[in-house]
Amino acid sequence: MALPRRYPLIFNPRARSQKGGRTRQFLMAHANRFALYATNTGQEAVDLAKKFADDGEPVVIAAGGDGTLNAVVSGLAGSRTALGIMPAGTMNVFARELGIPANSLPKALEVIEKGLIREVDLFSANGAPFVQMAGVGFDAMVIEETTWESKKMLGPLAYLLAAVKVLGEKPPKMEITTAEGRTETGVAVLCGNGSLYGGQFKLFHKANNLDSKLDVIVFKEAGYRLVLDSLRGIALGGINLSASTSYFQSECFTVKADREVPVEIDGELLGRFNQIAFCETSSRLRVLAPEEPCGTPFVDSVKALLQWPPKPYEQQATTAP
Repeated sequence: MALPRRYPLIFNPRARSQKGGRTRQFLMAHANRFALYATNTGQEAVDLAKKFADDGEPVVIAAGGDGTLNAVVSGLAGSRTALGIMPAGTMNVFARELGIPANSLPKALEVIEKGLIREVDLFSANGAPFVQMAGVGFDAMVIEETTWESKKMLGPLAYLLAAVKVLGEKPPKMEITTAEGRTETGVAVLCGNGSLYGGQFKLFHKANNLDSKLDVIVFKEAGYRLVLDSLRGIALGGINLSASTSYFQSECFTVKADREVPVEIDGELLGRFNQIAFCETSSRLRVLAPEEPCGTPFVDSVKALLQWPPKPYEQQATTAP
C-alpha cells in the first residue's frame, strides 16, 4: 500500500511560548500530513530547506515565527520549491502580508492544501535573502536589545520597552546612495518589499512585492521625533513625507554608516556592518498563499486609538454620507 505524501515541515522545538505549545499540539494531531524536522539552530533550518530543494521537493513548510521563516527562505532561495507557511510566531508579518491566517493553523493548512502558488520578489542585504522588510539602525538596535525571555513574557510589548532604552543613545550618521543616482543622509533606514511592518501596520504604503523595488524610508532625526512620525504614519495608513523622513523606491541601494550599526532582516538580527548593500536576488520566491488576502481589522482599532479623541457626535452626524 502506497503511503500518503507528507510535506517536509521545519520547526523550532525550543519555542516555549503558549502559541508554540499549541503549534506542537496541532502538528502532532496532523502528523499524518507532515514529515517533521526539528531544528537546533537557524543554520540547520537553512541547510534542511536547501537539501529539500536540491532533492526536488515541491513544497517545504516553515512552522514558526519570522526567524524560522527567514531561515527556510534562505534555504529555498533560487529554487523552484514552494514555501508553505504555518504561522506560529509573535508577529508573522510575511504571513499577514500574503493574507495567510496568522491566528488559525487549520486555516493556514487549508491554504497549503489548495496549492495556489504566488511568486514574490526576493531581496538581499549583503547577500542574505529577505522577503518582507529590513532595517538599519534604530529598529535593528531595538531587536538587538530585546531578549528571548522578554519576548516570551511580554510579547510585542518587549520591543516597545527596548525602544525606550534605545531612544536615549547617540544615533549613527548614514549616507544612502541608490542605483538611480539619489543620495540621502539620515540616522536610520527601513525598507519594505511588502507594505506591513511590525505585525499589521501598513508602513510602506506604496510597496508591492511584485514590482522589483524596495520602498525605503530614511529617518533624518533620532529620538522621539522618529517615533512620533512613525506613529502618525501608522494612523494615516502609511508614512507621510515630512521634515524628518524621506520616502522613495529603489531597485538597489547602499547604506554607509560612520560606525558599525546593527542590521535586521525579516525581524531577525543579521549582524553589525559599516556598509550594507540591498539588491534584488536573481530569482523570485514561490509561496503557497490565498488568492484573496484576508483583512486586518486590528489596524482599524489602532487607527481609532491613535486618532483619539473622536469627533463630536454632532460633527460626525453632519459629515456622515
